[in-house]
This record gives sequence, C-alpha cells and structure tokens, in this order.
Amino acid sequence: MTTPRTASAGNWEDHRVSPDTPAAEPPAPAPPADPSPPVAPGRSAWPVAATLLVLGLLGAPLGLLWVAIAPATPVVKTAEGAVYGQPQPEQPVAADGWFSLLGLGFGVLAALAVWFVLSRRRGPVGLVTVVVGAFAAALVAWQVGRRIGLGTYQRLLETAPDGTAFTKPPDLRAGGIELLFGVLPVPYGNVLLPAFGAAVAYTLLAGWSRWPSLRPEPEPDPQLGPPWPGPVSSGPAAPWPAPPAAPEPPAPDAAEPPRG
Repeated sequence: MTTPRTASAGNWEDHRVSPDTPAAEPPAPAPPADPSPPVAPGRSAWPVAATLLVLGLLGAPLGLLWVAIAPATPVVKTAEGAVYGQPQPEQPVAADGWFSLLGLGFGVLAALAVWFVLSRRRGPVGLVTVVVGAFAAALVAWQVGRRIGLGTYQRLLETAPDGTAFTKPPDLRAGGIELLFGVLPVPYGNVLLPAFGAAVAYTLLAGWSRWPSLRPEPEPDPQLGPPWPGPVSSGPAAPWPAPPAAPEPPAPDAAEPPRG
C-alpha cells in the first residue's frame, strides 16, 4: 500500500522566490496636508494693502529728514526773479545727493521689513508690494520736503525789494515727474532710487533663501522621520529568506513474500 504524497519537490520549486525578483516596497506615506485653512481673497489682500499704506506714510518722516540734512540754496531777488547768490552753487547738487542716499537706504530697509512681515507672501507679490510702496514713499518724501519753507520763499520772491538775499528750500533737479505728451505722468531720475534699492535687496534675499518656496518650512522630526517620502536607502539589502525544505518522499512498500 502506498502513501499519497502531499507535496513534491517540483511544487516547492514553483513557490520559491527568485533572488532576481525585486522585493515589493511598502507604499510611500502621503505628504502631510497643509494645516493652514484656506484664506478668503479679501482677507489675503488686506496685509498687502496695509503694507503699501504704511510704506507710503513713512515717506513723510523721510522727507522731513531730507530737508533737515540737505542745505538750502542762497538766492538774490532781481527784477527777473531769483538768481543764485553765488556762481555754480553746490547746494542743489547736495540736495539731490542726500535724497538719493536716503532713498536707497529706505528701499533696502523696506525690503527687509516686507520680507519678514509678509513671510507667507514671499515671491512676486512681496516684490511688487515693496517696489510700489517704496516708490510711493519717495513721492511723499519729495513733496513733503520741497514744501517746507516754500511758502516763505514765494512770499519773499513777490514782496521783497530787488537785491534782497534769502534762501530757497531744497528741491530735486535730477528727478521728478514729467508729463509724456502732456497727459501721462512719467517718473524719472532719483525719485526712482528707493524702488530700485527695494527691488535689488528683495531679489538678493530671495536668492539667498534656503527654502525653495521662499517661505519657512517645518523642520522634520527625527523621531517621526521626514514629513514626505525620502530617497530609498542605499545600504546593504537584507538577505533573502531561505526557501522551505522539500519533504522527503515516503519509503517504497516492502515486497510481499512469495506465496507457497
């Protein structure tokens, strides 16, 4: 009587895993969702508008600082109007120079402030915000500075007798706004320097940022691993498990003794 074989060596060979077959990798964990809730368009625009307003208002103290540093130009009243009190005066050049230096410094400081205040809007939105805000501050500073003492100067120019010496408040000669075709106002000269300084400083900050998105990203927790699927480890692969041994075939049945 023979005992049926429950398995054969060939069947076990069919179930063996070839070492050349790559092991199935576990599914990669999905990246964490952004915990911040969606922001309404109206609420997302008010920080930008507030930043523009603050930068524009800061032009007033900038203009006061400019007129306090820049020297006034001495003039003499004549029948044709006011003329310089000395040949080739340096005061108008100094007024332009001080405005340029103060404007560049203001633009750099404005770029630093917008970079850290609008940290969640870094990129094109932040760049446009700081450039427009710095340009608005330059216009405010120019108009505030040139109007201080302007009323007294015009009154003396109209009422003072010829030969009277007085001073003219600082003004810009290398910058301002001119009308293109008599209609379109076009800024030019050193009134654009604050916006230029802000654009250069903000671009350098973006170039040196260690975050690809320019926004601060959470640091990975060493206990939980990286927050997104990282590269597959290049270490030594785990050894393949040994295949199960094939069962031994049963012994053949003993031959029956011959019958007499």
